[in-house]
Amino acid sequence: MGEDHQIAFLLRESAQPDSERRAAALKGLGRIGRAEHARVLAEAADDPDPAVRAAAAQGLARLGVPEAGEEALPLLMGDADPGVRRRASVAATRLGLGGPAVTRAFARLLADPDHHVRINALDGLSVLGVPGDVTALAALLGDPDPAVWGRARTLLYRCGEDPAVRAEVVRMARQGTGTARARALEGLPERCTERLLDSLLTALHDPSPAVRIQAARRLLPVEQQQVQDKLAAALRTEEHPEVTAGLLRGLGGRGDDRVTGPAVRWLRDPVAGPSAACALGTAEPGTAAPHLRTALTDETFSPHTRAAAAAAVGTAGRWDAVWLLLSLLDDSDDVIRAGVLDGLGTLVENGLRPWERHPVAWALTGHLATDDRHTWRTRNALDGLSQALPDVRRLADNAPSGEVLAAALSLLDGDDPSDEHTRHDVRRFLLRLDDPHEPVRYEAVLGLERWTEAGGSLPPGSEMARCRLAALTEDASPRLRQAATRLRGLLDTGPT
Repeated sequence: MGEDHQIAFLLRESAQPDSERRAAALKGLGRIGRAEHARVLAEAADDPDPAVRAAAAQGLARLGVPEAGEEALPLLMGDADPGVRRRASVAATRLGLGGPAVTRAFARLLADPDHHVRINALDGLSVLGVPGDVTALAALLGDPDPAVWGRARTLLYRCGEDPAVRAEVVRMARQGTGTARARALEGLPERCTERLLDSLLTALHDPSPAVRIQAARRLLPVEQQQVQDKLAAALRTEEHPEVTAGLLRGLGGRGDDRVTGPAVRWLRDPVAGPSAACALGTAEPGTAAPHLRTALTDETFSPHTRAAAAAAVGTAGRWDAVWLLLSLLDDSDDVIRAGVLDGLGTLVENGLRPWERHPVAWALTGHLATDDRHTWRTRNALDGLSQALPDVRRLADNAPSGEVLAAALSLLDGDDPSDEHTRHDVRRFLLRLDDPHEPVRYEAVLGLERWTEAGGSLPPGSEMARCRLAALTEDASPRLRQAATRLRGLLDTGPT
């Protein structure tokens, strides 16, 4: 059967009493029909059967004649049947329809009970670059479907220069409810905090935890004493662990001693406990120390709280901090070991006592060679600890893995060309330019770069190294190519 015969057949079928035959015929016309058949599809928008009306919308989208859908599709977008509205809204977008009637139709669909239709409406308005109904659009920030509220947030951002959109988002942030208000608060720029101050203070006691979280987040950077007092008061009465966690982190980070009581109270909570431990790390040491020690050593606490307590012990820096942390350095739990390493890193950074330096150096370098889950965390804890350099150099010569070798090379300081040991480090860097592991080659290049910037030069007989550097400028690794190119430039021109 030729195409003309097929079209003639479909036209006859589109007038049949049976609705299934009419619907199938309209879909077929959409696939193989021509522009002159669009009238048949448009007229089917008045069909009494919703399946036929949906097929008419689908056929119009496939036929691709925008003029044919300009009148029919806005009507179908207001159809009583959700399936018809869904297909009509898709068709209007595919045909690129615009104008007031289409925009109004999409705007009405923002409040549609069918989430697929709401998504289609948001997609259509996004293509048109207009918000439609700003009130309905902002309300969709509270939609339970991420595909809906995510699109709504994106469209609000795109239309953010529209005064009506800005005003509605601010109104939602002031007076909205639940998740919609929380997301409005989250999306507004920080410069809006001052104009929202009164409503934010009230929002600290909003029934929605999400609103309280966003209100606290915005208020914590505000330097006014009145605001900080309100936040501390809110922390004392807060009962939701996620809200409490945010308040503890914020007020604890500011060194507010009023966090101590609430932090002790929430220390056992699996959600707020880690933030409570962090807050205690900045509190008055005499009060906080016994609670941190308990949280760190008591295995009934959650691993994340124990890890946070370990990091806080390092922040507090009490006389027994080093020995307490070293006793847990080989704990079987990865999370706890991470917290212990963070705590030891803080102690190293803040300056160890003379009798602590060698024990910490020995323990951390041994750990670097054995804990492959935390290689770079261990490396960071060692950074700046000169007592570890002899063992680090041994690892740079005979490391058990490429990652450990790269970490060891990164700890070798090439900033002092007069240091005899550093000159040996230069040869280590040169040797590792041919290493099969990319991290090792990368750290070797960075080590040579540190040496050259400090005024050093490559030792005699390094011509092959220059050739190798030239090859590394075409390495598959972008960062390695960039580092090798920088180093070649330094070697050619000398340090600046």
